[in-house]
Amino acid sequence: MHDWRVVLLIIHVGVTAAMIVVILLQRSEGGGLGMGRTDALFSVRGQANVLSRMTAIFAGIFFFLSLLMAWSGGGPHRSSTSIMDKLPAGTTAPAPGSPAPNAPAPGATPGPPTAPAPPNR
Repeated sequence: MHDWRVVLLIIHVGVTAAMIVVILLQRSEGGGLGMGRTDALFSVRGQANVLSRMTAIFAGIFFFLSLLMAWSGGGPHRSSTSIMDKLPAGTTAPAPGSPAPNAPAPGATPGPPTAPAPPNR
């Protein structure tokens, strides 16, 4: 990782921790997402609440940093090739319905069972 990506990750973790603390400090109103009280969702008191504004600010920063880290994570080695192009030549998957490589042949009788190995003590 580059130095600036480590700094970005540290800032992201700090914003995440701050957002968790701010969310946990908020008073529970019952009814998730304001569903319990419809008058409090768009009231002046609900909009002016410092903790809800801080939550929105931290959430915006969190999403911005997440997108920035995802965008920068590809780096200069991004390519539009498929991972199927990277398979070595000659390797193919077995056809559907064909037996597994270690399976006995159809019609073959299985040999006698082998005794289990003694436990290691």
